[in-house]
Amino acid sequence: MGPLKGIKVVDMTTVLMGPYATQMLGDYGADVIKVESLDGDVTRLIGPMRHTGMGPVFLNTNRSKRSICLDLKKPAGRDAVLRLLQDADVLVYNVRPQAMARLQLGYDVVSAINPRLVYAGVFGFGQDGPYAAKPAYDDLIQGATALPALMAQTGDGVPRYVPNALVDRIVGLTAVGAICASLVHRDRTGRGQRVDIPMFETMAGFVMGDHMGGLTYEPPLDKGGYARHLSRDRRPYKTSDGYLSVIVYNDKQWENFFKATGRDDLRADPKFATFAGRAANIDVVYAELARIFETRTTTEWITLLTKADVPVMPMHDLASILHDEHLEATGFFPVVNHPTEGPIRSMKVTATWSETGAEPVRLAPRLNEHGAEILREIGYSPDEIAAMVRDGVTRSAQE
Repeated sequence: MGPLKGIKVVDMTTVLMGPYATQMLGDYGADVIKVESLDGDVTRLIGPMRHTGMGPVFLNTNRSKRSICLDLKKPAGRDAVLRLLQDADVLVYNVRPQAMARLQLGYDVVSAINPRLVYAGVFGFGQDGPYAAKPAYDDLIQGATALPALMAQTGDGVPRYVPNALVDRIVGLTAVGAICASLVHRDRTGRGQRVDIPMFETMAGFVMGDHMGGLTYEPPLDKGGYARHLSRDRRPYKTSDGYLSVIVYNDKQWENFFKATGRDDLRADPKFATFAGRAANIDVVYAELARIFETRTTTEWITLLTKADVPVMPMHDLASILHDEHLEATGFFPVVNHPTEGPIRSMKVTATWSETGAEPVRLAPRLNEHGAEILREIGYSPDEIAAMVRDGVTRSAQE
């Protein structure tokens, strides 16, 4: 009984950004109906996998959903979507609005049959600027919002993308908040609305919130950038036998660090003694910490810093994080039995509520696994469903 129990979401998204958002809505209790093409979401094909069409990226962004495949370029496929939308609470799509208009599924059409619908678009750019019709992908938006330039500035001078679909997931999270806010408005007023969540503007705010710096002011006070984030020595520290993630941030933590390490000389140094002094000399501070941390083992530092109440965490890789003691204790990576894929490692819903528990209601579906079921729910007879299969509007349950 998640907090969104009773909310019906029609999910017309593919790849990562939209599916990540709609998976979260499903985890929170909504009935999410994933409308796929007859070939299915392309992430079904990203391996490795045990069975074709059930790759790990798909499995990890499409749980808590039901799948139906429809050819939306055929009138019967479009009609089926319109039937789905008649009593839906939310439609989420991540193609450009111009594509929705070509399918005759624009907001003007859909809101006429269901004025209570929240019509949520996650796509590249705001529709009132010159980029409105441009395609957008995670890499493009990372580049356009200065992330590779920042990576170059803090690394070896070569621009690189963050090795994570950062944009897709941040914009997906933003979409969940916008959709839930729109549902509150709908419940207050009785009317839905169109809500656009553009990638470029969302990420511009995300990145520049940290790095606007002196560009905040007019005229500018500097060239922008948050000095601590841009220090080349802001990175996991090398110990005598590995690496460690440590941040000594406020005055209390620094005092504890001075005591634990016996560095009274640093306590007396104005570069280290105050927050303002450290901020103005951050490269010097980080470089000195790097030298200090090389003098002991990772285990010795974790023990020492934990006792001193200085923030410290292990530096995991993709394998070791699965065995982190905290995540193991909280059961974050449960191994569950998928009906076709066998044992798979899943991940918990991270938010918790005191009154409405939330957990995945089902594992990621096979393509069109629930197609006939969904069509029956919106009034199609067995003969009509068979005709849709015959005409290539959908697929049979056996395929």
